[in-house]
Amino acid sequence: MLKAISSFFKAKQPPSLAVTLYGAIVEQARQPGFYRDRGVPDTLDGRFDLLVLHAFLVLRRLNGLGPEGQAMAQELADLIFTDMDGNLREIGVGDLSVGKRIKAMAKAFFGRLTVYDKALAGAEGDAGLTQALLRNLYGTLPQADPAQAALVASYVRAADALLAGQGADTLLKGQVSFPPVP
Repeated sequence: MLKAISSFFKAKQPPSLAVTLYGAIVEQARQPGFYRDRGVPDTLDGRFDLLVLHAFLVLRRLNGLGPEGQAMAQELADLIFTDMDGNLREIGVGDLSVGKRIKAMAKAFFGRLTVYDKALAGAEGDAGLTQALLRNLYGTLPQADPAQAALVASYVRAADALLAGQGADTLLKGQVSFPPVP
């Protein structure tokens, strides 16, 4: 009890830079235009995939910034999974199932990171990225619109370029910018 009272009077710590980056990722992934205008399913799966897509973009940039960026990327990835764990518990997933769900989410998360990275680096251009988005971002839809996925692929390329142009000092201070939803 005394510990709880003494913590009440302590100065609040500012959020870590990873928390700030994660907040920006979540905010961008929740932009209504992705769901309303680009046809991303407004479901748990659709929201997860849009979050993963934006996390991928930021993690990709951070990992290219040397040891300091890689440390920030690891902190961000850890934070994402801690948040996923908390969200699962909040929606009522039982303690015994959370670990299995997190393991499945981690497999999906890292699988998508690999696929998106290969698609951005691949010779297929936007066609490869569009196919990756159709399989993942739009994968739960019975009939996905390739034109919508192509617009999101163009957005992903623009976001990747915008992040590449953001200075290391800016990102390592927890500041990130994304282009508007197409």
